[in-house]
Amino acid sequence: MKLWDKGIDIDKKIEKFTVGNDREIDIHIAKYDIQASAAHAKMLESVGLISADELQLLQHQFKIMSKQVENGEFKIESQFEDVHSKIEFELIQKLGDVGRKIHTARSRNDQVLVALHLYYREQLQQIKILSHEFFETLLSLAEKHKNKVLPGYTHLQVAMPSSFGLWFSAYAEQLIDDVYVLDAAIKTVDQNPLGSAAGYGSSFPIDRTITTQELGFSTLKYNVVAAQMSRGKSERTIASALGSICNTLSRFAMDICLYTSQNFDFISFPDQLTTGSSIMPHKKNPDVFELIRGKSNKIQALHSEMLLITNNLPSGYHRDYQLLKENMISGIEECSSILEIFKYSIQQIQVKTIDIKDPKYLYMYSVDQINALVEQGMSFREAYQKIGEQVQSGTYKAGQSKPHTHIGSIGNLCLENIRKKFPN
Repeated sequence: MKLWDKGIDIDKKIEKFTVGNDREIDIHIAKYDIQASAAHAKMLESVGLISADELQLLQHQFKIMSKQVENGEFKIESQFEDVHSKIEFELIQKLGDVGRKIHTARSRNDQVLVALHLYYREQLQQIKILSHEFFETLLSLAEKHKNKVLPGYTHLQVAMPSSFGLWFSAYAEQLIDDVYVLDAAIKTVDQNPLGSAAGYGSSFPIDRTITTQELGFSTLKYNVVAAQMSRGKSERTIASALGSICNTLSRFAMDICLYTSQNFDFISFPDQLTTGSSIMPHKKNPDVFELIRGKSNKIQALHSEMLLITNNLPSGYHRDYQLLKENMISGIEECSSILEIFKYSIQQIQVKTIDIKDPKYLYMYSVDQINALVEQGMSFREAYQKIGEQVQSGTYKAGQSKPHTHIGSIGNLCLENIRKKFPN
């Protein structure tokens, strides 16, 4: 069954190419299409396009289908083009002419749009929850290890003292910026497009505020052309938000891969979280973090894909938009999965005590020693040159002055202020 079927056979090769794998993808939005159809039916009754009895019959069938989706029993068989045709077919099978009325005053275009908006909004809110849980995990680790020294690097060269408290909380605070972008994406999709029909509205006396309220949208897309144009733009905005989060996760995973290597040896994980080699029995590979890095980088590429598919399309609907769904939905699901496994894994991190007397850390406190000379009355430039000459001549010795404990540390107040910044 096809919603646009006019009784004309279509070439099977064309049908296979144009339908693609929509049936498999649409399982993800079945719940939301049913929700939107129920709201649409209520609106139709309120403006007199269907009767109260017809509404009751439709709502009963929507409840049955919602339960089927919830229980994993809802299927989109091969004779259906997508979830929308499947739902309408079921209504007609059960209710006859009453089921045939559900498509009054809407198009498959706004039907797809509203289902996707509902899916995006709920899934992005879940990603925000997962981001907050990961954020709190990092702050807890920062508090636990705030006084443990961690060498700071610039240009991959030993630079200045840092701490595990700074390291963990740095990535926590980066997540705050990512959630600012995520909030913008949520706000973008929290607008009701239903009622825009094929992109030019409906001549029926519909009331779009009813479906807006029923579906819990903050507002609606007032201009019907703008509603259709949001297809693609919403996906680009979401991809940007996911990419922002995944950039933070990817960089953090890269740090972990470096820090677990023997050359750094700052951290480790239980054997159960690592994998081995088929020929080297000593290997403990951080595969989970390498996959987090790779998957996060893949999601960061999503924005370019969304942009290239939609960048030069004129106003109105185009079938190109169908190509947005698969990787967009996959990216959202993958981002949630990454956040969950990252939180699970990082909770089991084993932070090591680092021997700062190791020769490779000889110059780590050189800036601290310059500052100590400044506090004794020497100008900064003179102090810098004095320590620099010692480094160049090989006469520099670590511990010439007592290190300032505040360098590389993070206090409780700082951690609490970071916590307060996370968006509600």
